[in-house]
Amino acid sequence: MGTIHKNYFLTITGLNHYYGMKPIEIGKILTLVKDKNNEYDEEAIAVLLPYIGTIGYVANSPNTVVKGTSSAGRIYDIFEEEAYAQVLFATKESAICVLILKEDLLNLMEDFLKEDLTNRKLN
Repeated sequence: MGTIHKNYFLTITGLNHYYGMKPIEIGKILTLVKDKNNEYDEEAIAVLLPYIGTIGYVANSPNTVVKGTSSAGRIYDIFEEEAYAQVLFATKESAICVLILKEDLLNLMEDFLKEDLTNRKLN
C-alpha cells in the first residue's frame, strides 16, 4: 500500500484571496504545484483544484504556518513538480492537510481499485 507522509502536515493559507473556504472539504485531495515564478517566495507551492485553479498556497511564513505543520520550504525539495495533500480539517481561514507524494497517490488508487474489484466479485 502507498505511503501517506503522516509526518508532513501542511497549512493551506491564502484561501481568502481566492474562493474562501468554499472549495475546502474534509477528505478532499488537493494538488500541490511548485510556483517557480512567484515573485514573493522562491519556495512557493500553489494549491490547486481541477476546473478551479489556484485556491491558496502552502504556508511558508512563521505567521501562517500552524504549529505542528511543515512550511512550504520544508517540503519543497521532497517532490519534483507536483504532489498532493488530503484535507484533514479546516479552521476559519486555513486548512490542515497531510502530504501525499504523486507515486504514493497512484499506489493508493491502485490498492483502492483492487479492493473494489475484489468486493464486487464477492457480491
